[in-house]
Amino acid sequence: MASSSSSRLLLLLLPCLALTLLGAADAEVHHHEFVIQETPVKRLCKTHNIITVNGQYPGPTLEVREGDTLVINVVNRAQYNATIHWHGIRQIRTGWADGPEFVTQCPIRPGGSYKYRFTIQGQEGTLWWHAHSSWLRATVYGALIIRPRENKTYPFAKPSREVPVILGEWWDANPIDVIREAQRTGGGPNVSDAFTINGQPGDLYKCSNKETTAIPVEAGETALLRFINAALNHELFVTIAQHKMTVVATDASYTKPFTTSVLMLAPGQTTDVLVTMDQPPTRYYVAARAYVSGQNVAFDNTTTTAVLEYDCGCASDFGPKIQPAFPAALPAFNDTSAATAFAAGIRSPDRVKVHENVDEYLFFTVGLGLFNCKPGQLCAGPNNNTRFAASMNNVSFVFPQTDSLLHAHYYKIPGVFTTDFPAYPPVQFDYTGQNVSQALWQPVPATKLYPLRFGSVVQLVLQDTSIVTPENHPIHIHGYDFFILAEGFGNFDPKKDVEKFNYVDPPQRNTVAVPVNGWAVIQFVADNPGVWLMHCHLDVHITWGLAMAFLVEDGYGELQSLEPPPVDLPMC
Repeated sequence: MASSSSSRLLLLLLPCLALTLLGAADAEVHHHEFVIQETPVKRLCKTHNIITVNGQYPGPTLEVREGDTLVINVVNRAQYNATIHWHGIRQIRTGWADGPEFVTQCPIRPGGSYKYRFTIQGQEGTLWWHAHSSWLRATVYGALIIRPRENKTYPFAKPSREVPVILGEWWDANPIDVIREAQRTGGGPNVSDAFTINGQPGDLYKCSNKETTAIPVEAGETALLRFINAALNHELFVTIAQHKMTVVATDASYTKPFTTSVLMLAPGQTTDVLVTMDQPPTRYYVAARAYVSGQNVAFDNTTTTAVLEYDCGCASDFGPKIQPAFPAALPAFNDTSAATAFAAGIRSPDRVKVHENVDEYLFFTVGLGLFNCKPGQLCAGPNNNTRFAASMNNVSFVFPQTDSLLHAHYYKIPGVFTTDFPAYPPVQFDYTGQNVSQALWQPVPATKLYPLRFGSVVQLVLQDTSIVTPENHPIHIHGYDFFILAEGFGNFDPKKDVEKFNYVDPPQRNTVAVPVNGWAVIQFVADNPGVWLMHCHLDVHITWGLAMAFLVEDGYGELQSLEPPPVDLPMC
């Protein structure tokens, strides 16, 4: 009898086993070495020794298929501590490979190395990788392209070519010195001197027009442009002269196709667009400039360009003699309506599984603040005797220095963090009002985590505040994608605004641009154990404390539990 039951169970399991083996058979393991090093790079007429990976700026593009495994040995030959974050990768059970400094690992010290190993599960599209230590990511970043498995296709017609288009930010200085000076004074950091497309500022900057990025195309073809905003502190509008763009994916999640003349990407976000070359064959600018929603906030008011270059099919190409057409549709720097319209166009391609029964209802304020100066400190904040700060729910996040959060959690090491991050603001107030009491401007510095039971459904309201200045904040969650159920302006009203929730086809992202003086509601299932940082992707804000972390507990059994740490995990 037992033998008969065993036989039936084996017969039931055989098809599953066969599918698993077939899936594993067409998956590859990709090995890479990333050497973090100083490299002389000339931009804006000056040569700077910048930090790069393998001497490349931007760094190497990683190309894989869904189901593949990446093994990347990172060797630090620079003078700074370093880590690498694989932005948007779910890292199912492999939180040790996520990369944020002092969160999932201690930094790779100068002269040290660490091997990141992870498998890409259930994700296709454009992601990217970047340093996650101080401001190294100003120059340490690259694209991570995930194509469908063999014998699978895109949910749109195969494009004739695919081009990563990485938007960056350049200082005519050492970015590490820039942020260290701001930390010393308590004021805002100097703004960047240029934006870049694939590492080049473009025709509108001094000493730059000979190196402007060119994207060769042919008349009549359709190209897939994979836009990535790798800028440190600026959200960016993007447009292409005389060409429409059809958005087909954001943050490595497919979307319902929609056509637009303007994109808005916050730092951390990616957008895949199809562009049909249906214009007279000449040269056209791809242009990007800042979207700035804060009041009286210094910003980089320059425009970066690349050139879409048609192959004219003639004996000689156009060359730089032909002046490219300039986009007519590039919005003004403060055009919030353009940013809002773009966000509203993004939808999941099909009906998705949104949960109406929620286990954790959370409400987090996100915004700026001020610390009172201590004796002996410099005070370059906007008010007398203050230094800039930022917080979630009035907690200004302090990164530990003696251990990483994940290591301390795994080995139950006390004194590194507490698990009492507030589920709601400690004091409720008119979050977007014009006269917020000065008593609410002072956050509390702490290392607080919010614990989540494995499998719990989490619904989170992210509410901007007007403290210091209201601002659009791009909030990124490590280790998770989430659905954006709704966005709006003003204070979130749980009675009225729930009517705006999209329970059918909300967009899925890993970074949400919370509207200026507004709110966003996101939902995810806590199905990935570990410690996962959530932070503003404007790096100046994470420096000031606009972050927190979720501690997702193990579930039942091995497949719902965090893997043990790798043997070469850097120690503090």
